[in-house]
Formats: sequence, C-alpha cells, structure tokens
Amino acid sequence: MQRPKPRGLTRLFRALNSSRKGFMGAFREEAAFRQELLLAVVVFPLGLYWGHSGIERALLVGPMFLVLIVELLNSAVEATVDRIGLEQHALSGLAKDLGSAAVLLSLGLLVTTWILVLWK
Repeated sequence: MQRPKPRGLTRLFRALNSSRKGFMGAFREEAAFRQELLLAVVVFPLGLYWGHSGIERALLVGPMFLVLIVELLNSAVEATVDRIGLEQHALSGLAKDLGSAAVLLSLGLLVTTWILVLWK
C-alpha cells in the first residue's frame, strides 16, 4: 500500500528541497555547469545593461537560462546512463552525445540572439 503523496505546502517544500539538492549536486559534480554559471554571471548583468527595452533584455538574458536548463537535463541524462552501467554501449554513448549536442545548440542560440539584438 502506497503512502499518500504530500500536498500543499509540504509538497512545495519537498520540491524546493529537491531543486536545491539538484543545484548543489550540479555545482559540485559538473564542471560544465560551473563554467556556464560563470558565463551567466557575465551575461545576466550585461544583458540587462545593454538591452534597451524589456523585450531586448529578455532576449539577451533568456537564452542563458535555457543554457543552464539544458545543461541540467544533460547532466541528468549522463547520471542516469552512468547509473545503469559504465560499460561501453552504443546507445549510452548516443544518449550522452545527444545531450551534449543539445547544450551546444542552446549556446548557439545564446550567441545568435546576442548578435541579432546588439548588431546595429
């Protein structure tokens, strides 16, 4: 028999705690996430400063959030693949490569957006 799922504030606090642990784990274990956080420390203030309108600011800052989100998802895929087994397998390699490609595309979106918004 399953316990009832928490609701209300209990569920909210558990979800926030899980998110906190996820951020801490990514920061501790993933060099790429730390590097992208460092990039975000530069991108966020510059995007807010150089954007002339709310829309421009959102366009300059938003893709950086997407890069961080995609990196977290990529790290989750990698952790899951590694948990399943460390032996070489074509599908495991493909899963990791696809995650890496998604991160690269999100970085490409960041660069392209900055060029399009700031190029006069």
